Parts: sequence; structure tokens; C-alpha cells
Amino acid sequence: MANNFLLEIGLEEIPAHVVTPSINQLKKRAADFLKAQRMTFEQIKTFSTPRRLALYITGLADKQPDIDKSVKGPAKKIAQDADGNWTKAAIGFSRGQGATPDDITFKEVKGTEYVFVEKHIAGKPLETILTGMKDVVTAMTFPTMMKWANYSFEYVRPIKWLVALLNDQVIPFQILDVSTDRVTSGHRFLGKDVSLANADEYEEKLTEQFVVADAAKRKELIVKQIHQIAEVHDWQISLDPDLLEEVNNLVEWPTAFAGKFADKYLTIPDEVLITSMKDHQRFFFVTDQSGALLPDFISVRNGNDHDIENVIAGNEKVLTARLEDAMFFYQEDQKKTIADYVNRLKKVSFHDKISTMYEKMQRVGVISHYLGQQFNFSDESLADLKRAAEIYKFDLVTGMVGEFAELQGVMGEKYALLNHESPVVAKAIAEHYMPISANGDLPKSDVGALLAVADKLDSILTFFAAGMVPSGSNDPYALRRQATGIVRIVADKKWNFDLKAVLNAVIKLQNEQNVAPKLDMSAQVDPVCDFIKDRIKQYLDDLGIRYDISDAVTSGSLTDILYNISSGQVLQAHKDDDNFKGIIESLTRVLRISKKGHFADNDLTVDPTLFENDSEKDLNTQVAGIVTGFDTASAQEDFARLASLESIINEYFDATMIMAKDAKLKDNRLRQLTIISNMILHLGDLDKLVVKG
Repeated sequence: MANNFLLEIGLEEIPAHVVTPSINQLKKRAADFLKAQRMTFEQIKTFSTPRRLALYITGLADKQPDIDKSVKGPAKKIAQDADGNWTKAAIGFSRGQGATPDDITFKEVKGTEYVFVEKHIAGKPLETILTGMKDVVTAMTFPTMMKWANYSFEYVRPIKWLVALLNDQVIPFQILDVSTDRVTSGHRFLGKDVSLANADEYEEKLTEQFVVADAAKRKELIVKQIHQIAEVHDWQISLDPDLLEEVNNLVEWPTAFAGKFADKYLTIPDEVLITSMKDHQRFFFVTDQSGALLPDFISVRNGNDHDIENVIAGNEKVLTARLEDAMFFYQEDQKKTIADYVNRLKKVSFHDKISTMYEKMQRVGVISHYLGQQFNFSDESLADLKRAAEIYKFDLVTGMVGEFAELQGVMGEKYALLNHESPVVAKAIAEHYMPISANGDLPKSDVGALLAVADKLDSILTFFAAGMVPSGSNDPYALRRQATGIVRIVADKKWNFDLKAVLNAVIKLQNEQNVAPKLDMSAQVDPVCDFIKDRIKQYLDDLGIRYDISDAVTSGSLTDILYNISSGQVLQAHKDDDNFKGIIESLTRVLRISKKGHFADNDLTVDPTLFENDSEKDLNTQVAGIVTGFDTASAQEDFARLASLESIINEYFDATMIMAKDAKLKDNRLRQLTIISNMILHLGDLDKLVVKG
């Protein structure tokens, strides 16, 4: 017989951003639990609202399948003595399997006889197994946890009720003082508690109590209601998916409605209005058919349309208060100059262990100017970059950003334009925060992109120097995200960016210009390079580059971000070539043997008079033909040059004893291999590649 099971965790209101990850986690944990218990099922359907997480599992069998198991014990010579009597080892083994020595049989395994006991394990009934769902519930983890009453148990919010129904039967278990039952709770204000006769009527009964428990259906209903309102008013509306998800997880019985605000607030920048509506009030903004923002909004109530006029008036009042503040700050901020704000940054801490925000801008000015020269920026672009670096954090001390932190950078651009700054400078101020998430939009302008890289590089370097290095999941200053941003921007702009060279150069320049913090930044060059290389690996993984390839290219001698990425793409493109295995095997043989020689870069002169066979001469000739320009060639060219050495390397090893007794011969050959090894490591540590025939 197929059985259906309902599990519902009733809670005090869960934060909206936690609802979807939590129900997904509960589904996975339940599925893993059932699989571990050898229980098959047809489907797990999820239900979630701010007050409940629920699973409806269909097609469960009556019990676990029986198992016939052959359990291996000690060898026969250990299980029996010379007279054929059972030893303590055999008796103990059989007892441990719930059997007696009479149940023992012998089987030969790889030429040796062992004792075995054949066991038949009857499957447990479904109702017994499902009591283990208690552990599924209590094992859940959340971003924020809380305790309640006198209990030490932690959960996202206090558990108020539990439903566990197998068909029409309650599965008994208890968490703290809450026992499982068949009673669920309806909408907090519109519904009431309802007793479920069986698991199958859950969704229907909750609908009667003003709860749309299916999150997908609830979202579909919200979208339909919003579009109906927009159609009536001839509005355009762009449904932000994140906002829609959040609103969906704030309500159980959605009713959308429209509200207004005064036209005078349209003089405030659109971004301020949208932030006030979207981020602070969870309202959807609307535009006319041409895309111009309108003094209207759409919101969603957790309830029906009873007294909806009062709800609309209340929401309009709250938004008006927020917009009145925004209007005040916008007008007051314009009474000061950018220079006034920059001067105030001298008293604003970037971090108390590092510097002020003003001093950070000075360091970033050095970094950005150096990089601008490296990337051949025009004089005009360098001038824009210099100005942007001098002021780009000024909006942090404006009243608007103090009230609406989400608008940092955005207001910097607005105020810069109002103060007649170059549009390029203004755009760079807005773009320097980008990307604001791992997969967020990248800066479009070159000046903005370079300022973003310089700002992020300074943050990573100085935080490392101050001893605040991310560990495990702990990354309070989002340094991993900033490192990812550097990698993505460099890849997007196709800038050659040698991390080690850049870091050493800018640290030297900052010291010369007396803008460096009182920290030992030079000691952090290698750790910062390794840290950013980890982000290059992640970037390559996201591109679908095989793990061993990303590991190889980031373990090489070169710290150029763009080259590392290109190298990974080249190796990925050639990994299925018929000759790839042979090429890599010949090159990695060079890598391994060359490690036996230890020569300085200025001590790699090969003496042709010491050659004893033609393969040494041929290898020397071919290497001389590819080594020139190797450091400046593309990864594709470098791979092709190295691949061309495959046959001569093989001939060389066949004909030449590298570790000759004569020290001069040995060192000459190791120097020859070290030159090749250095070129290989430029491309990547190919010894880390997994090659298959």
C-alpha cells in the first residue's frame, strides 16, 4: 500500500529571507533520512509561509525492505583450534551477530577460508521509521538561531505546534514541550485552528482558513493581482524577483493594493524613491509607458481586502514620512561642497587598525595611477582617474547616505554631477563598489573599473596586514567577494595584471609618497596573491574548467590573473586532444627531474661543449627557438611552443643519463631541463594535471 505523510513545523514568524532556504533544507534532510532508512517515495511536495514549514511525502511503502546479509568474520584458522573446536573469537563473532556457532558457514576469499553468518533482517514498519523525523526537524540549521523559555535548544524561531500525520494516523514524537498532533493553525487574524482528518487534506483545509500554503501558488497569485492593478492604471511594472520572493514570504493570504505619494517628491532622484519604496517598505514602484517613475506604488497585504482603505492610508503615511526625510537630506546635502565632505573624511575611520577613509583614498590614488599607466590610459583618463580617487568616498558623510546606506556611490554620482564634476568621474564614483555581489553587474567604464580594482586591492592588502584574514566561513569584511570582484573585472577588461608585481610596486610607491599605513604590507604580498588565486580557481570552476586544470594554472610561477585564466581555458580546450596525454607526460617528466637541480635565474647558461649526443644538441636548439618572447606570448602560443618539444624531450630522455657521475655533465643537463621547467611553470604546474589514456 502507498502511504502519504505530512510533516508541519509551526513557528513564530520567520524572517522572510530565511523561509525559502529553510524549506529547501528541510526537504533535503527528509529525503536523505528516508534514503538512509531504505524507504522509497514518489514525491516530496513543500509548503512554506512565514509561520510554517511543511512537507507532504507521497508513495511511501508500508515498511523497509527485508535484507539478507552475509556477514564475514575471522579466518577459519582463528575461529577453530587444531581439534576443530570453536574458539572465543568464533563464539564472540556469532554472538555479536545474534547467532550461535552452529549458524557459522565457511567461504573462501582470495584463497583463505573465513567464517560467515547469514542474517535475515526484517524491515521496520513505516510508522516506526517516521518517528525519526524528530531528528530531521531538530538538526535544521539557520543563519540566526534563538532560545526560548528555559530551554537550551536553539531554532530559527520558537516552535508553536507540530503536525505529523501518516495517512490518518498521528506519528508520535515530542520536541521540548510540543508534541505532534493533527491540529494546524490558520491565518493569525482571519483563520482558526483546524484538525486534519488525514494528510491529504492539508492544503485544502488551510485554504479554508485563509492560508495559501503552497509558496509557488501564493507567488503566482501575487503576480496576478499586481498585474491586474497595473493594467487598470495603465502602469508599467518590473517585478524585481528578490523583492517578489521576500514579499511572498511575508504573507499567507496576499491581497495587493495601490497607493500614492505627493508629486513633489519626484524631484528627488529616482534611486532614492525606489530605495525608499523597495528596500524600506517592500513596495513595488511603477512607471508610465515611457519608463518615467510615477508617484504611485503597489504593495501586498497579509490579509483580505477588509478595510483596505485604512491599510492604504497607513502605508502612504509611512512612505511619506520616509520621503520627507529623503527630501530634507537631499536639499541639505547640496548646501556643502565636495571639498567639505572630503575634509570630513579625515575624521572617519576606514578601520581603527588601519587608517581613516581619507588616507585610504590617498593609497587608492597611488594604486590607481600606477595601474592606469600600466594599462596605457590616456592623459585625459589618468586625469579623470586622479580626480575620482581624490573624492570617491565623499558621499559616505552626506546625510542621504547616512540615512540610506544602500545609496552609497549612487548619491556620490548624483552629487558629483550637481557639483559639475566630469561625467566620467561621477560614473566612476558609482561604479567603484561594483560588483556588489559574487555575480553582480561589473563596471562598464574603464575609469570606474580601475578605481574599483584599486579600492578592493587596498582593502584586501591592508586588512591582511592588520591581521584580519578570512578564515573558514568567517569573512566580516567581505574580502573574498572583493577578490572575486577584482578577478571578474580584470577578466572582463582583459587587463594583464601581475598580482605580485603590482603589489610590490604600489607598496614601494606608497612608502615613497608617505601615504602607506603603519603596517608591514610587504610581508602580505604572497598571502594576498594566494588568496586572490583561490578566487581565480573559483572563477575557472564557474566557467566549467576541470578542477585539476584550475589547480595547475594557479599553482604555477605566474601571478598574472588574466594569464592564469587564459591558461586554464587553453588547457581545457586541448584536454581531449589525442596527443594531450603524451605532451603532458613529457613536460611533467621535465618538471620532476629538474627539481634535482637548484640554480639561480642568472645561472642557467648551458654549455654546448659538454653535449655527448645529438638529442642534447637538438633539444638545446629547439628550446632556443621558443624561449625568446615566451614571457610575453599568449597562453595559447606558450602551450603550442611547449607541445612542440614533446618528441625531442622523449628522445632526449631515451638517449641521455641526466644524473651523470660527472658533476659538470649532470649540472649542464639539469640547467637545460630547468630552462624548460621555468617555461612550463609559467603556463602552470602541469604535474597537477590528471591525464588519462
